[in-house]
Amino acid sequence: MSLVVPVILGSVRSDRQGIRAARFLVAQLEGRGFEAPLVDPAELKLPLLDRMYKEYPKGEAPRALEDLATLYRRADAFVVVSGEYNHSIPPALSNTLDHFLEEYYWRPSGIVCYSAGQYGGVRAAMQLRAMMAELGAPSIPSLLPIPRIQKALSAGGEPAEEWLGKAAKKFLDELVWYAEALKAKRAEGTPY
Repeated sequence: MSLVVPVILGSVRSDRQGIRAARFLVAQLEGRGFEAPLVDPAELKLPLLDRMYKEYPKGEAPRALEDLATLYRRADAFVVVSGEYNHSIPPALSNTLDHFLEEYYWRPSGIVCYSAGQYGGVRAAMQLRAMMAELGAPSIPSLLPIPRIQKALSAGGEPAEEWLGKAAKKFLDELVWYAEALKAKRAEGTPY
């Protein structure tokens, strides 16, 4: 089954390391034959949330929001790539996610977290789990934490450590299982 799995990156910093993880995940998903567009807040340049996409009159949302809404409606799952800022998620990620709601419904998410240190951003992932569930795209049980990202992945997203390919395979196998199951159920209809 072919899937559409946007990879949502959480950082806009000039020296961001998360782009490495995002590129890695895009390549892993595309290697499985899936469509995996990168959602990059640095390129989108979304304004701070004033109105959600659904709050604009039809046809009046900014082009970037309209394009994202179209992509999200086609999505079967989401991969969210988050660093850890002050034991929480980056503000750019929160802003990117908060512009939408119904577009996430009935689709699983997978959380990829990272840090420059040994913990791999897992504290941010715990907060992101609650947020994704509230948005309607609950996270799968597994995480893909990437500690010392600057050593684990090249700037182009190629893994420098053997464990990462194995961990990503297991993580994506689980995400695909949930994505296929929920895609089949969405085809039958949703509770609302």
